[in-house]
Amino acid sequence: MAIRGKAASTAEPVPDDQPPPPPEPTPPPPAGWQPDALVEGFESLTLPLETPPLEEEGPDALCVTVVRRADPALRGPRRSVVQVHGWNDYFFHPHVAEFWESLGFTFYAVDLRRYGRSLRPGQLRGFITDLADYAEDLDAALAVVRADHDTIVLTGHSTGGLTASLYAAERPGELAGLVLNSPWLDMWGPPAVTSMLKPLLREWSRRSPTAVFPLPEAEENVYARAMHASHGGEWDYSFDLKTAEAEPIRVGWLRAILQGHARVARGLEITCPVLVTTSARTVWLRRYTDQAREADIVLDVNRINAVAWRLGSVVTTARIEGGTHDLALSPKPARTRWFAEIERWVRAYVPASEASESAGG
Repeated sequence: MAIRGKAASTAEPVPDDQPPPPPEPTPPPPAGWQPDALVEGFESLTLPLETPPLEEEGPDALCVTVVRRADPALRGPRRSVVQVHGWNDYFFHPHVAEFWESLGFTFYAVDLRRYGRSLRPGQLRGFITDLADYAEDLDAALAVVRADHDTIVLTGHSTGGLTASLYAAERPGELAGLVLNSPWLDMWGPPAVTSMLKPLLREWSRRSPTAVFPLPEAEENVYARAMHASHGGEWDYSFDLKTAEAEPIRVGWLRAILQGHARVARGLEITCPVLVTTSARTVWLRRYTDQAREADIVLDVNRINAVAWRLGSVVTTARIEGGTHDLALSPKPARTRWFAEIERWVRAYVPASEASESAGG
Protein backbone atom coordinates (compact mmCIF):
# COMPACT_ATOMS: atom_id res chain seq x y z
CA MET A 1 0.00 0.00 0.00
CA ALA A 2 2.87 2.39 0.84
CA ILE A 3 4.47 1.84 -2.55
CA ARG A 4 1.22 2.56 -4.37
CA GLY A 5 0.74 5.72 -2.29
CA LYS A 6 4.20 6.97 -3.14
CA ALA A 7 3.66 6.37 -6.85
CA ALA A 8 0.37 8.23 -6.72
CA SER A 9 1.94 11.23 -5.01
CA THR A 10 4.60 11.67 -7.73
CA ALA A 11 2.22 11.28 -10.69
CA GLU A 12 1.15 14.25 -12.74
CA PRO A 13 -2.38 15.43 -11.86
CA VAL A 14 -4.97 14.50 -14.46
CA PRO A 15 -7.40 17.27 -15.43
CA ASP A 16 -11.04 16.33 -15.03
CA ASP A 17 -11.80 17.07 -18.70
CA GLN A 18 -8.89 15.08 -20.11
CA PRO A 19 -10.06 12.18 -22.28
CA PRO A 20 -9.06 8.67 -21.19
CA PRO A 21 -5.90 7.26 -22.75
CA PRO A 22 -6.42 5.32 -25.98
CA PRO A 23 -6.86 1.57 -25.55
CA GLU A 24 -3.92 -0.71 -26.03
CA PRO A 25 -4.02 -2.62 -29.32
CA THR A 26 -5.13 -6.23 -29.16
CA PRO A 27 -2.13 -8.53 -29.61
CA PRO A 28 -2.09 -9.86 -33.18
CA PRO A 29 -3.12 -13.50 -33.62
CA PRO A 30 -0.41 -16.07 -34.18
CA ALA A 31 0.85 -16.24 -37.75
CA GLY A 32 -0.32 -19.10 -39.94
CA TRP A 33 -3.30 -21.42 -39.66
CA GLN A 34 -4.52 -21.98 -36.09
CA PRO A 35 -7.21 -24.28 -34.62
CA ASP A 36 -10.51 -22.42 -34.94
CA ALA A 37 -11.92 -21.35 -31.58
CA LEU A 38 -15.55 -21.34 -32.78
CA VAL A 39 -16.17 -24.45 -34.89
CA GLU A 40 -14.65 -27.78 -33.96
CA GLY A 41 -12.60 -29.48 -36.67
CA PHE A 42 -11.79 -26.25 -38.50
CA GLU A 43 -8.80 -23.92 -38.57
CA SER A 44 -8.56 -20.21 -39.30
CA LEU A 45 -6.07 -17.80 -40.82
CA THR A 46 -6.11 -14.07 -40.06
CA LEU A 47 -4.91 -11.76 -42.85
CA PRO A 48 -4.13 -8.08 -42.15
CA LEU A 49 -5.60 -5.44 -44.45
CA GLU A 50 -3.95 -2.23 -45.59
CA THR A 51 -7.02 -0.04 -45.06
CA PRO A 52 -6.64 1.74 -41.70
CA PRO A 53 -9.42 1.67 -39.09
CA LEU A 54 -11.49 4.78 -38.40
CA GLU A 55 -10.11 7.18 -35.80
CA GLU A 56 -12.95 6.39 -33.40
CA GLU A 57 -12.33 2.64 -33.64
CA GLY A 58 -9.07 2.41 -31.73
CA PRO A 59 -5.67 1.00 -32.63
CA ASP A 60 -6.46 -2.51 -33.87
CA ALA A 61 -5.83 -3.07 -37.57
CA LEU A 62 -8.55 -4.27 -39.89
CA CYS A 63 -8.29 -7.89 -40.98
CA VAL A 64 -10.10 -10.69 -42.81
CA THR A 65 -10.28 -14.27 -41.57
CA VAL A 66 -10.33 -17.44 -43.69
CA VAL A 67 -11.72 -20.68 -42.22
CA ARG A 68 -11.26 -24.22 -43.56
CA ARG A 69 -11.22 -27.84 -42.44
CA ALA A 70 -8.30 -28.76 -40.24
CA ASP A 71 -8.11 -32.28 -41.68
CA PRO A 72 -6.06 -32.19 -44.93
CA ALA A 73 -7.89 -35.33 -46.10
CA LEU A 74 -11.03 -33.21 -46.51
CA ARG A 75 -9.26 -30.70 -48.76
CA GLY A 76 -9.09 -31.73 -52.41
CA PRO A 77 -6.54 -30.41 -54.90
CA ARG A 78 -8.77 -28.68 -57.45
CA ARG A 79 -12.36 -27.51 -56.92
CA SER A 80 -13.07 -25.14 -54.03
CA VAL A 81 -15.94 -23.01 -52.76
CA VAL A 82 -15.63 -19.81 -50.70
CA GLN A 83 -18.58 -18.69 -48.55
CA VAL A 84 -19.29 -15.04 -47.63
CA HIS A 85 -21.67 -14.35 -44.71
CA GLY A 86 -24.38 -11.71 -44.44
CA TRP A 87 -25.04 -8.74 -42.13
CA ASN A 88 -24.52 -9.36 -38.39
CA ASP A 89 -23.18 -12.82 -39.14
CA TYR A 90 -20.15 -15.10 -39.28
CA PHE A 91 -19.29 -18.68 -40.25
CA PHE A 92 -20.80 -21.38 -38.00
CA HIS A 93 -22.17 -23.78 -40.65
CA PRO A 94 -20.15 -27.04 -40.68
CA HIS A 95 -23.11 -28.84 -42.29
CA VAL A 96 -22.72 -26.59 -45.35
CA ALA A 97 -19.06 -27.56 -45.55
CA GLU A 98 -20.07 -31.23 -45.43
CA PHE A 99 -22.48 -30.71 -48.33
CA TRP A 100 -19.88 -29.08 -50.57
CA GLU A 101 -17.35 -31.75 -49.64
CA SER A 102 -19.83 -34.40 -50.77
CA LEU A 103 -19.69 -32.76 -54.22
CA GLY A 104 -15.89 -32.88 -54.30
CA PHE A 105 -15.20 -29.28 -53.26
CA THR A 106 -12.82 -27.99 -50.60
CA PHE A 107 -14.81 -25.60 -48.43
CA TYR A 108 -13.60 -22.22 -47.20
CA ALA A 109 -15.46 -19.47 -45.35
CA VAL A 110 -14.56 -15.80 -45.00
CA ASP A 111 -15.32 -13.52 -42.06
CA LEU A 112 -15.03 -10.03 -43.56
CA ARG A 113 -13.54 -7.01 -41.76
CA ARG A 114 -15.45 -5.96 -38.64
CA TYR A 115 -17.43 -9.23 -38.58
CA GLY A 116 -17.15 -12.42 -36.57
CA ARG A 117 -13.56 -13.59 -36.11
CA SER A 118 -12.32 -10.37 -37.73
CA LEU A 119 -14.12 -7.98 -35.35
CA ARG A 120 -11.85 -6.24 -32.85
CA PRO A 121 -12.79 -4.28 -29.68
CA GLY A 122 -14.01 -0.79 -30.46
CA GLN A 123 -14.62 -1.44 -34.16
CA LEU A 124 -18.01 -0.59 -35.66
CA ARG A 125 -19.59 -3.95 -36.38
CA GLY A 126 -20.11 -4.49 -40.10
CA PHE A 127 -19.43 -0.85 -41.04
CA ILE A 128 -18.42 0.00 -44.62
CA THR A 129 -19.02 3.02 -46.85
CA ASP A 130 -18.47 1.26 -50.19
CA LEU A 131 -19.07 -2.44 -50.83
CA ALA A 132 -16.27 -2.32 -53.40
CA ASP A 133 -13.85 -1.99 -50.46
CA TYR A 134 -14.49 -5.66 -49.70
CA ALA A 135 -12.48 -6.49 -52.81
CA GLU A 136 -9.40 -6.12 -50.60
CA ASP A 137 -10.77 -8.76 -48.21
CA LEU A 138 -11.80 -11.16 -50.95
CA ASP A 139 -8.63 -10.72 -52.99
CA ALA A 140 -6.58 -11.61 -49.90
CA ALA A 141 -8.75 -14.62 -49.06
CA LEU A 142 -8.93 -15.94 -52.62
CA ALA A 143 -5.15 -15.63 -53.02
CA VAL A 144 -4.85 -18.13 -50.18
CA VAL A 145 -7.40 -20.45 -51.78
CA ARG A 146 -5.92 -20.10 -55.26
CA ALA A 147 -2.54 -21.29 -54.00
CA ASP A 148 -4.04 -24.79 -53.63
CA HIS A 149 -6.99 -24.84 -56.04
CA ASP A 150 -7.53 -23.99 -59.69
CA THR A 151 -11.35 -23.78 -59.59
CA ILE A 152 -13.22 -21.40 -57.25
CA VAL A 153 -16.98 -21.05 -56.77
CA LEU A 154 -17.97 -18.01 -54.70
CA THR A 155 -21.12 -18.13 -52.60
CA GLY A 156 -22.73 -15.37 -50.55
CA HIS A 157 -25.71 -14.89 -48.26
CA SER A 158 -27.90 -11.75 -48.01
CA THR A 159 -25.58 -8.70 -47.85
CA GLY A 160 -22.74 -11.10 -48.61
CA GLY A 161 -24.62 -12.15 -51.74
CA LEU A 162 -24.72 -8.53 -52.91
CA THR A 163 -21.02 -8.13 -52.08
CA ALA A 164 -20.10 -11.36 -53.88
CA SER A 165 -22.08 -10.31 -56.96
CA LEU A 166 -20.33 -6.94 -57.20
CA TYR A 167 -16.98 -8.64 -56.71
CA ALA A 168 -17.66 -11.27 -59.40
CA ALA A 169 -18.57 -8.51 -61.85
CA GLU A 170 -15.17 -6.88 -61.28
CA ARG A 171 -13.23 -10.16 -61.65
CA PRO A 172 -14.30 -11.61 -65.03
CA GLY A 173 -12.84 -15.02 -65.76
CA GLU A 174 -11.61 -15.64 -62.22
CA LEU A 175 -14.58 -17.58 -60.83
CA ALA A 176 -16.11 -20.83 -62.03
CA GLY A 177 -19.52 -19.92 -60.63
CA LEU A 178 -21.50 -17.79 -58.19
CA VAL A 179 -24.10 -19.28 -55.80
CA LEU A 180 -26.31 -16.79 -53.96
CA ASN A 181 -28.32 -17.56 -50.84
CA SER A 182 -31.13 -14.97 -50.47
CA PRO A 183 -28.92 -12.19 -51.85
CA TRP A 184 -29.92 -8.61 -51.01
CA LEU A 185 -30.16 -7.41 -54.61
CA ASP A 186 -32.93 -4.84 -54.10
CA MET A 187 -34.49 -2.85 -51.26
CA TRP A 188 -37.78 -3.84 -49.72
CA GLY A 189 -40.57 -1.29 -49.48
CA PRO A 190 -41.96 1.14 -52.05
CA PRO A 191 -39.37 2.28 -54.63
CA ALA A 192 -40.43 5.90 -54.03
CA VAL A 193 -39.10 5.68 -50.46
CA THR A 194 -35.70 4.54 -51.73
CA SER A 195 -35.65 7.41 -54.24
CA MET A 196 -36.27 9.90 -51.45
CA LEU A 197 -33.63 8.33 -49.24
CA LYS A 198 -30.78 8.61 -51.75
CA PRO A 199 -30.24 12.42 -51.69
CA LEU A 200 -30.76 12.48 -47.91
CA LEU A 201 -28.16 9.76 -47.35
CA ARG A 202 -25.72 11.37 -49.78
CA GLU A 203 -25.57 14.58 -47.74
CA TRP A 204 -25.85 12.91 -44.36
CA SER A 205 -23.10 10.36 -45.03
CA ARG A 206 -20.81 13.12 -46.27
CA ARG A 207 -21.11 14.89 -42.91
CA SER A 208 -21.36 11.92 -40.54
CA PRO A 209 -21.09 8.47 -42.15
CA THR A 210 -21.08 6.62 -38.82
CA ALA A 211 -24.26 8.30 -37.55
CA VAL A 212 -27.02 5.85 -36.68
CA PHE A 213 -30.00 5.90 -39.03
CA PRO A 214 -33.21 6.03 -36.96
CA LEU A 215 -35.45 3.01 -37.40
CA PRO A 216 -38.49 1.93 -35.38
CA GLU A 217 -37.61 -0.56 -32.67
CA ALA A 218 -38.88 -4.09 -33.16
CA GLU A 219 -41.13 -5.53 -30.49
CA GLU A 220 -38.90 -8.62 -30.36
CA ASN A 221 -36.11 -10.20 -32.37
CA VAL A 222 -38.23 -12.58 -34.41
CA TYR A 223 -35.26 -13.95 -36.37
CA ALA A 224 -33.24 -14.94 -33.28
CA ARG A 225 -36.30 -16.56 -31.72
CA ALA A 226 -36.90 -18.58 -34.89
CA MET A 227 -33.30 -19.71 -35.33
CA HIS A 228 -31.44 -20.01 -32.02
CA ALA A 229 -31.48 -23.16 -29.91
CA SER A 230 -32.09 -21.14 -26.74
CA HIS A 231 -35.50 -20.16 -28.16
CA GLY A 232 -36.40 -23.59 -29.51
CA GLY A 233 -34.66 -23.22 -32.87
CA GLU A 234 -32.20 -25.67 -34.37
CA TRP A 235 -28.98 -23.64 -34.34
CA ASP A 236 -26.52 -22.71 -31.63
CA TYR A 237 -24.37 -19.69 -32.47
CA SER A 238 -22.63 -16.89 -30.59
CA PHE A 239 -24.79 -13.93 -29.62
CA ASP A 240 -21.58 -11.95 -29.33
CA LEU A 241 -20.83 -12.41 -33.04
CA LYS A 242 -24.41 -12.68 -34.35
CA THR A 243 -26.30 -10.53 -31.92
CA ALA A 244 -29.83 -11.29 -30.81
CA GLU A 245 -30.73 -7.61 -30.74
CA ALA A 246 -30.73 -5.58 -33.94
CA GLU A 247 -27.42 -3.87 -34.65
CA PRO A 248 -27.51 -0.10 -35.36
CA ILE A 249 -27.82 0.79 -39.04
CA ARG A 250 -25.30 3.52 -39.87
CA VAL A 251 -25.85 6.12 -42.55
CA GLY A 252 -22.69 5.39 -44.56
CA TRP A 253 -23.42 1.66 -44.54
CA LEU A 254 -27.01 2.12 -45.72
CA ARG A 255 -25.86 4.40 -48.55
CA ALA A 256 -23.31 1.74 -49.58
CA ILE A 257 -26.12 -0.84 -49.80
CA LEU A 258 -28.28 1.45 -51.97
CA GLN A 259 -25.32 2.14 -54.23
CA GLY A 260 -24.83 -1.61 -54.60
CA HIS A 261 -28.50 -2.02 -55.52
CA ALA A 262 -28.14 0.72 -58.13
CA ARG A 263 -25.22 -1.14 -59.70
CA VAL A 264 -27.31 -4.32 -59.90
CA ALA A 265 -30.18 -2.38 -61.48
CA ARG A 266 -27.82 -1.13 -64.21
CA GLY A 267 -26.67 -4.69 -64.91
CA LEU A 268 -23.50 -6.38 -63.68
CA GLU A 269 -22.62 -8.57 -66.69
CA ILE A 270 -21.10 -11.31 -64.54
CA THR A 271 -19.33 -13.72 -66.88
CA CYS A 272 -19.58 -16.93 -64.83
CA PRO A 273 -22.83 -18.91 -64.33
CA VAL A 274 -24.96 -17.68 -61.44
CA LEU A 275 -27.46 -19.49 -59.21
CA VAL A 276 -29.89 -17.34 -57.19
CA THR A 277 -31.80 -19.18 -54.46
CA THR A 278 -34.47 -17.73 -52.18
CA SER A 279 -37.34 -18.86 -50.02
CA ALA A 280 -40.62 -19.35 -51.86
CA ARG A 281 -42.21 -16.45 -49.99
CA THR A 282 -41.69 -13.49 -47.69
CA VAL A 283 -43.69 -12.91 -44.50
CA TRP A 284 -43.35 -9.62 -42.59
CA LEU A 285 -43.69 -10.19 -38.84
CA ARG A 286 -43.44 -7.82 -35.87
CA ARG A 287 -43.99 -10.63 -33.38
CA TYR A 288 -42.98 -14.27 -33.56
CA THR A 289 -45.17 -16.92 -35.15
CA ASP A 290 -44.18 -20.32 -36.54
CA GLN A 291 -44.20 -18.78 -40.02
CA ALA A 292 -40.81 -17.32 -39.15
CA ARG A 293 -39.32 -20.81 -39.51
CA GLU A 294 -40.62 -21.44 -43.01
CA ALA A 295 -40.36 -18.11 -44.88
CA ASP A 296 -37.99 -15.19 -45.44
CA ILE A 297 -38.78 -12.59 -42.77
CA VAL A 298 -35.90 -10.27 -43.72
CA LEU A 299 -35.96 -9.61 -47.50
CA ASP A 300 -38.57 -9.44 -50.24
CA VAL A 301 -37.99 -12.59 -52.32
CA ASN A 302 -40.16 -11.30 -55.17
CA ARG A 303 -37.96 -8.21 -55.54
CA ILE A 304 -34.82 -10.38 -55.47
CA ASN A 305 -36.08 -12.68 -58.21
CA ALA A 306 -37.35 -9.75 -60.28
CA VAL A 307 -33.85 -8.27 -60.63
CA ALA A 308 -31.81 -11.50 -60.62
CA TRP A 309 -31.62 -11.57 -64.43
CA ARG A 310 -29.58 -8.35 -64.32
CA LEU A 311 -26.63 -10.18 -62.77
CA GLY A 312 -25.39 -11.77 -65.99
CA SER A 313 -26.25 -13.69 -69.12
CA VAL A 314 -26.46 -17.14 -67.47
CA VAL A 315 -28.62 -16.89 -64.34
CA THR A 316 -30.61 -19.74 -62.79
CA THR A 317 -33.18 -19.06 -60.06
CA ALA A 318 -34.70 -21.49 -57.56
CA ARG A 319 -37.35 -20.81 -54.91
CA ILE A 320 -37.25 -23.15 -51.93
CA GLU A 321 -40.61 -23.97 -50.36
CA GLY A 322 -40.37 -23.71 -46.59
CA GLY A 323 -36.97 -21.99 -46.73
CA THR A 324 -35.90 -19.29 -44.29
CA HIS A 325 -33.86 -16.16 -44.98
CA ASP A 326 -30.60 -18.06 -44.54
CA LEU A 327 -31.50 -21.14 -46.53
CA ALA A 328 -28.65 -23.01 -44.85
CA LEU A 329 -30.56 -22.68 -41.57
CA SER A 330 -33.92 -23.78 -42.98
CA PRO A 331 -35.78 -26.77 -41.49
CA LYS A 332 -34.32 -30.02 -42.79
CA PRO A 333 -36.87 -30.69 -45.60
CA ALA A 334 -36.32 -27.23 -47.10
CA ARG A 335 -32.59 -27.43 -46.49
CA THR A 336 -32.48 -30.74 -48.36
CA ARG A 337 -34.34 -29.18 -51.31
CA TRP A 338 -31.89 -26.27 -51.31
CA PHE A 339 -28.88 -28.59 -51.36
CA ALA A 340 -30.47 -30.58 -54.20
CA GLU A 341 -30.91 -27.44 -56.32
CA ILE A 342 -27.27 -26.46 -55.77
CA GLU A 343 -26.09 -29.97 -56.63
CA ARG A 344 -28.11 -29.99 -59.85
CA TRP A 345 -26.67 -26.59 -60.81
CA VAL A 346 -23.11 -27.65 -59.99
CA ARG A 347 -23.39 -30.79 -62.12
CA ALA A 348 -24.59 -28.66 -65.03
CA TYR A 349 -22.22 -25.70 -64.76
CA VAL A 350 -19.17 -26.72 -62.67
CA PRO A 351 -18.69 -30.43 -63.38
CA ALA A 352 -15.59 -32.19 -62.11
CA SER A 353 -14.39 -32.78 -65.67
CA GLU A 354 -14.11 -29.01 -66.24
CA ALA A 355 -11.94 -28.67 -63.15
CA SER A 356 -9.67 -31.39 -64.50
CA GLU A 357 -9.43 -29.73 -67.91
CA SER A 358 -8.60 -26.33 -66.39
CA ALA A 359 -5.75 -28.01 -64.52
CA GLY A 360 -4.46 -29.57 -67.71
CA GLY A 361 -5.70 -33.04 -66.79
